[in-house]
Amino acid sequence: MNVGQGDAILIKTPADQNILIDGGPDNAVIKRLSENLPWWDRTIDLIILTHPHDDHVNGLNDVIRRYRVKRVLYTGVAHNSPGYLVWLKLIKDKHIPLTIIDRPQTIELGAGCRLKILYPFKSFLGREVDNLNNSSIVSKLVCGQVDFLLTGDIEEEVEKVLLDAEIDLSAEVLKAGHHGSDTSLSEDFLAAVKPKTAVIQVGGDNKFGHPSRRILKRLTRIGAAIYRNDLDGTIKISSDGNIFYHDN
Repeated sequence: MNVGQGDAILIKTPADQNILIDGGPDNAVIKRLSENLPWWDRTIDLIILTHPHDDHVNGLNDVIRRYRVKRVLYTGVAHNSPGYLVWLKLIKDKHIPLTIIDRPQTIELGAGCRLKILYPFKSFLGREVDNLNNSSIVSKLVCGQVDFLLTGDIEEEVEKVLLDAEIDLSAEVLKAGHHGSDTSLSEDFLAAVKPKTAVIQVGGDNKFGHPSRRILKRLTRIGAAIYRNDLDGTIKISSDGNIFYHDN
């Protein structure tokens, strides 16, 4: 979803589940949810916070206030930003079931779909880390023959860890890591993923210079179609399990 300079991904499954991965930097996510869910559907079956940087967590606070959230997944990594602390308090106050992701696992979604958590390999619970980006939850949505690789903000360091673990990273659709920054999307990583489509979650005229020209050239070179929130708005991709297509 187009939430400016930040990530927010809505998955609508064939079994009528709503899964929200990250919430962007502010309450723009509320507008985007209202545009993409029926007015009467006020339930989010699962929220996944990849990591607690403001551009991923802040918008989730309004989501928790306005929607019925059934379950939350996150790593439990230590961070003291106000938005993250408010988020944790809201989850506690509303008694939302909370699962700490500390190892790879698979969430069965029914109707031929599953969400495979690929990373982290170890617990970050209560730990302070030098680079929060590299604590990001990496997941792969598998629906029939179509795979979507969702990488949070991982940088090349974690990409190498995943490559060294010989995990099947191949996916038709790639959510580009770290807003298309040149700290992510190494040539080796892209060679393993082999995406046909890359989606870059990025805001217009952002102060970080995202996405990197080098990364755009790298994606073009491997033949991936590139979609960007700053140019294309909210990007909708549908699949019947055999093919995928863009609804925009």
